[in-house]
Parts: sequence; structure tokens; C-alpha cells
Amino acid sequence: MSLPELILASTSPYRQELLQRLQIPFRVEASTVDETPLPDEAPEALVCRLAEAKAQAVARRNPQAVVIGADQMAVCGTRILGKPGNAERAVEQLGWMQGQAVEFLNGIAIVAASGTEIFLVPYRIVLRALTSMEIERYVARDQPLDCAGSFRSEGLGISLVKCMEGEDPHALLGLPLIALCRVLRKLGYPLP
Repeated sequence: MSLPELILASTSPYRQELLQRLQIPFRVEASTVDETPLPDEAPEALVCRLAEAKAQAVARRNPQAVVIGADQMAVCGTRILGKPGNAERAVEQLGWMQGQAVEFLNGIAIVAASGTEIFLVPYRIVLRALTSMEIERYVARDQPLDCAGSFRSEGLGISLVKCMEGEDPHALLGLPLIALCRVLRKLGYPLP
């Protein structure tokens, strides 16, 4: 019996690279979803809702496939920190985050013919106290302009960290593989 086609509803190169590690064939299909938060929507609810919306949008076009949707945001205190988009905003975000705990929230939704599974995987880091020169040098070298919270742990960003904690370090990169493997195994995909 052949398995359904696996589709990643994300054009993120980071998520694609992570999913490739599982050595399961998949393809990428972009989804366009309005990411505007609902009034009084908690960040945890928002990332899960967006992950499901992305997966469902692609699943509607591919009803026989298994579709993975994902969303990530960084939360520091009461601020939701998105992708900075430019160096000035990245410096501003890191200046505000330095010396504080930052929660990276990952919403994952897997849509299959058998149903939808949605889960939240958080990962917490604490940034050390940073000087403005360290922040500017980091942003110039690592260019974390497309990363939630202006932080790329797989690069030079790890030098900014005081400590990290969570169940799955891949969650910090945008696709928690441990939880994803659990669901894919349940759906019959050949993982060790």
C-alpha cells in the first residue's frame, strides 16, 4: 500500500531543511493565509490557528495528501516579535530582548484523510546581557532578518544565549521534529 503524498505547506527554507532530515519524500506548496491576530487572541492560540489554516488551505487543493502546516513566533514579556525584515528592526528587537527570556512558540498542524492533529511546541531561551555593539555586529554578520525575534540559533545567534530549554531543539528552528515524527509514524510513514 502506498502512502499519501506528503506536502509541507511552507516555503521556509529552514523548515524544508529540517523535514529533509527525515528522508521522507515531500514537496512544498505555499499557502496564503491572513496572519492578523484575532482580538485578544493569545500567542499560543494564534500560532496553532495559523498552522492549521496553512495546512487546511493546501489540503483543500490536495485532499488525498498529508499536509504539514507550521507557524512560529517569538514572545518576550507581552510582546510578540515577528520577523524583523530589516537590520534596524532586528537591532531594535534584540536590544529589547537582551537579558530576558524569550519563548519561541511553534504551532504544528497535520491534516490527513483520517483527521487533523494540532499541537504546540514551545522552546525557551534566555539571552545574556548584550551591548549595542554586540547586537549590531551580530545582525550584520548573521543577517537574521527572516527569523522570528531576529535570532538564528543555528548560526552566530548561539553566542547571544545564556541558556536554552525545551523538549525539542528543532522547535527553535521552526519545525519540532520529535512531535512531527510521532504523528508521521502513526500515519504509517517509514521512520526508524
